[in-house]
Amino acid sequence: MSNSTRRTMLRLGAAALAAPAIVAATSVRAQGVTKWRMQALWGGGTTPMKYEENFCARVKELTGGSLEITPFAGGQIVPAAQAFDAVRGGAFEMMKTFDGYTAGKIPAHGFSSTVPFGFPEADQYEAWFYERDGLELARESYAPAGLTYVAPTVYGEEPIHSRVPITRIADMNGLKGRFVGLASAVMADFGVSVSPLPTSEVYSALDKGLIDIADRGDIKANYEEGLHEVAKFLILPGVHQPSTATSYVANTRAYEALDDQQKAALAVAAREISGTLRQNILVANGEYIAKFQEAGVEILDLDPQDVADGRIKALDSWKAAAKDALSTRMMESQIALMKELRLL
Repeated sequence: MSNSTRRTMLRLGAAALAAPAIVAATSVRAQGVTKWRMQALWGGGTTPMKYEENFCARVKELTGGSLEITPFAGGQIVPAAQAFDAVRGGAFEMMKTFDGYTAGKIPAHGFSSTVPFGFPEADQYEAWFYERDGLELARESYAPAGLTYVAPTVYGEEPIHSRVPITRIADMNGLKGRFVGLASAVMADFGVSVSPLPTSEVYSALDKGLIDIADRGDIKANYEEGLHEVAKFLILPGVHQPSTATSYVANTRAYEALDDQQKAALAVAAREISGTLRQNILVANGEYIAKFQEAGVEILDLDPQDVADGRIKALDSWKAAAKDALSTRMMESQIALMKELRLL
């Protein structure tokens, strides 16, 4: 990011509550309107998708209408698995993705998406991106593909849904479970027989007993999907995904064609959405845990010391997953912050 971009972003951030002034100052632009398309992760009408629509509206507002991004739901332009290559090839300009999906090809993405037994609080994970070198490392991971990592959306844990009671992490040993990204490797090291099923197959796999435990999404989304019907235990904290980062990623050629204000608007809007979605999920968690309980689901809380001990054990799994220099740097940066936060 150029110095002028940083200065512009700071000005926009300070004026976040005075958007009309920004609009008035930039309503007429000689170069016309830049129009982008963005495919998100989420289904149409879902809460996260509404926040992607808010993101696009905020970018338009901050740029005085000079950058218009049309949001599309997951799979609406191309199948979700093809989004990376589609944005890379210029089929559309931006995607909202989960880096864990590409961790098999880009090991660093296991650490820029979610770290099993890692940062237990979303603010800690977001601090790594913004107060340490997380953003720079994430951008370095995408650059060779002709893609630009713009910013993360960071929120809290995703629970584990189970057909059997789990009161200790050791109880997961020998179970069959659905996990993706870095969680696949880490949970396997904890004795889980892992199957990386698509999200769409989690309900039926639990229902048929093909798996015993599963990760899927946040608490509200999982209730709306009906997981209370097929898994009578909800395990907290979600040690496989204690905090989560999804990411805005743009085609580099399209991104570099933007002016500094447009680039800064993307960064400011992304950080605003990260905070507002996280707060929405935080409030919804309490409401929907109650709904799970009303549906007969038992909430089981793991002992904090058991989780802390698991984090120490997971270190070996993280090191094994850091298969190249970049992923090793990313992991070491996170471990250093965890030590300062007295998590390790």
